[in-house]
Formats: sequence, C-alpha cells, structure tokens
Amino acid sequence: MSSNPDMASVQELVKSDPSQVPEKFLVNRNEEDEPKSDLSLKIPIIDLSLLSREQKEELDKLDQACKEWGFFQVVNHGVAAEVLQEMKDATAKFFQLPLEEKNKIRMASGGFEGYGQVDGVARGETMDWSDQLVLTLYPAQFRMLNSWPTEPEGYKEAIEAYSSEVKRVGEELLRSLSLIMGMEKHTLLELHKELLQTLRVNYIPPCSMPDKVLGLSPHSDASTITILMQEDNVTGLQIRKEGEWVPVKPIPNALVVNVGDAIEIWSNGKYKSIEHRAVANEGKLRISYASFLFPHVDVEVGPFDHMVESSRMYKKVKYGDYLTTALKNKLKGKAHTKMAKTGS
Repeated sequence: MSSNPDMASVQELVKSDPSQVPEKFLVNRNEEDEPKSDLSLKIPIIDLSLLSREQKEELDKLDQACKEWGFFQVVNHGVAAEVLQEMKDATAKFFQLPLEEKNKIRMASGGFEGYGQVDGVARGETMDWSDQLVLTLYPAQFRMLNSWPTEPEGYKEAIEAYSSEVKRVGEELLRSLSLIMGMEKHTLLELHKELLQTLRVNYIPPCSMPDKVLGLSPHSDASTITILMQEDNVTGLQIRKEGEWVPVKPIPNALVVNVGDAIEIWSNGKYKSIEHRAVANEGKLRISYASFLFPHVDVEVGPFDHMVESSRMYKKVKYGDYLTTALKNKLKGKAHTKMAKTGS
C-alpha cells in the first residue's frame, strides 16, 4: 500500500516535542467559538430498552431530541461494559505500537481506510489535531482486511465484538426512527439492506495550545445515524446549538447518537443533522469511536411524501453520489448538503 509522505502522525509530533504546534494545525477561534457549558445538562438521554418496547413516552422523547438537538445519549442499550472496555483497552495498545508497525496499514494516498489522517495537507488546508483508524465493518464482504490491524493480539476480535453490538443498537434505533416518522417500523431498515457500517477511531493527543487547534473540524455527518463511544473522563465533543458550542459530557458506558444528513433529508428537515466538532485537551489524551451507519449506495434519498408539510427542502439524490461528494471535501460545516437542496 502506498503511503502519503505529507501525512504526519500528530501522536509522533507530540512525542518528539510536546510544546510544538506547526502552523498547518493552527485555526482562528474567537470568543464566540468557545463553549457554553450551561446547556450541557439539557442534552437528552434516551433509554433504548424502553424504545425497543415501543413505549410512547420514550418515543416522544426521541422525537423531541431529533427535532431540537439532533444529538442524544443512549443508556440501557444492552452492550456489555466488558465489550466497551475491551475495545478501549485494545485501541490504546494499538496506538502505543511503534509508528513502523502502525504504518503497515497506513492509508493510501487519497484513500479512506487504515491508519493515518483522512484530510491531508495536499490541498493546503488546516489539519486536524488527530490521527485516525478507519475501517469498513459491514457488509462483511466489503472489509479491506489489508487495512485491518494485526497487532495487538485480540484487537480484531475486540473490533468485531464491539461493532456487531453497535450494529444491533443502530438497527433498533432505525426501527424507532421509522415509528416516530409515522411509518412501519421496518421502513428505514429496508432502505439499509446490506447496511453499510464504518468505524473511525479518533486519537486526539494532548496539545500545548488547545485553543488554537481542533481535534476534528466542525461538520455534520453524511450518515443515517452515527453512534459514538467517548472516553468516560475526558470531554472533547461539542455540538452546535443556537449558535453556541455545547460540550457533550460523557456518561459512563452511554453511547452518543446523532442524526445524520440522510435522516434530515428523509424528514424534510424536521430532524436535524447538527454540526459538531472535537477539541483537544492540554493535559489529556482523548480517543473516540464513531460508527457511521449508511443507506445502500443505490438508494434514492429524498423527503418522504408524508413528511412534506408545505414545500420540499430537499430533492431526491442517489445516496452513493451524495456520499462521494461529502467524502471528497475536508470537513466543513454543512457545505456538502448543498447538492441535495432544492434549487441547487
């Protein structure tokens, strides 16, 4: 696999000189960009065990969460604490491996799978203060196994165990989303035949100038939904609410879920795919685990007729084309959603 010489490891950079922050990572953040934590406590918490029993009160809570926040934390999801912890432990060991070992699965230039950084400096854009491990999980036949880590021992199995549980949670959420959108509960799942699921592990090292960099630039997700596992003791995820950045404080063993662009389009904008970002911390490393669930690439994504009250905000687009457009560009707010807007 050819590697991109422009791709530097942020982890190695910090190891060699913790005080150094090269110019290509520096961003302009003004006072309005700084987080307001008073809204943090209002981020909705959804109980998956109640959703799976189709409890009306919990379905109403999910409806409100998707309308007003686009983000919520999921508890009682049934994923064993050991499965979550084993994924965290094995990932920590992977990133502790020597660079030469990790570089065996280095992302190819212009590629999206393996170890490295999705956004290179080739386009002269500001770099995110993070390294990534990106893998396709499902359908299993899409896996590029030459991009999967062979070390540490047991890591593949930990990824497999974690991701199969995330898939189960995701399918349960798609059933609930179908119900709150006024449809049969299998409707969305049928648009995800051979559900596509990818994993992106974000490794955000400590930074001596945390207010001058971003672990992940502001963006919305092109997915249907995204399911995130955070570290229990480091807050780094922030979501845009009413023009302000709101930190998502970790709840031990909870999973953070956000509405992706596909749900926003299907719901004609009723449910919001919200901009979010990740910040660095001066003293602590943060690793996050984002699982993206996508529709089949051949599915046409457009507002469901019954979701259109007056005018259509979005036109029909082939999902594969939409995803390609989103992946071609560096994370930049919601710029990539323009191709699905009516009048574009």
